[in-house]
Amino acid sequence: MQGKIISNISNLYYIEANGNIYECNARGKLKLEDIGPTVGDEVEFNHEEKIIEEILPRKTYIKRPKVSNITQMICVLSAKHPKPDLLMLDKQLAYAEYIGINAVIVINKIDLDYKKVDEIKEIYKNVGYKLIETNAKEKEGIEELKKALENNISVFSGNSGVGKSTLLNDIFNKEITKEGLISNKNKRGKNTTTNISLYKLNENEYIADTPGFSTFDINEIESKDLAEYFKEFKEHIKECEYIGCGHIKEENCGIKKAVAEGKISESRYQNFIRIYEDLKDKEEHRW
Repeated sequence: MQGKIISNISNLYYIEANGNIYECNARGKLKLEDIGPTVGDEVEFNHEEKIIEEILPRKTYIKRPKVSNITQMICVLSAKHPKPDLLMLDKQLAYAEYIGINAVIVINKIDLDYKKVDEIKEIYKNVGYKLIETNAKEKEGIEELKKALENNISVFSGNSGVGKSTLLNDIFNKEITKEGLISNKNKRGKNTTTNISLYKLNENEYIADTPGFSTFDINEIESKDLAEYFKEFKEHIKECEYIGCGHIKEENCGIKKAVAEGKISESRYQNFIRIYEDLKDKEEHRW
């Protein structure tokens, strides 16, 4: 049979196929490979032997947290409590560009700081990202968010405490993140906060909830290529005088000129520098 892995708990894989959920192990050879089965994978499995036989080719793959075949990243931040982390947001947006998926920014808890919401909107609407304002506790903005999820396999990503779980519960209109997808099948599924699960919204429409995190690793991107994944930087790279310009210390840099002219926000540029220097440092100490 063929199906989709929707959860992985204690080395057991839960596969959705034909409206049913099957509990399977993976063949030894799959576990020995560098990249074993992961949530989001389309797989061939033997439902009688309860064994995954083959992982079908992936369209996309995120290493940390591990999830495959995602088509869209929903970057959730809060207006306040916790303070919006725009550095992490810019990492997430760059990574979405890198793996070639759509990105949507959701600002939750808008009632706590409308001024901050406006500041964030000003930066990112000019870049071209879709922004959705929500107040999950009052269910504000949920219909617009549902619209953005249509025909996508979306991953919700963001710091702990930004309200991802509340948003998901609003979308499904029940306490889905507390119940877990497989709570009736296996009691170990009751608390899945450290695991990723796919929640089915409609046919071919799923949501992956990631555990909250305080860092977001994008080391797969090389520092020299980073500017290409800041959407609004692209058109200005060709104006750089030097091929291979790092866009930081060089003279006659198209990106630095665009920042000076207000075409690129200072906030985005400063975050670019911080991410670039972090990637560069890790590259130099890799060996």
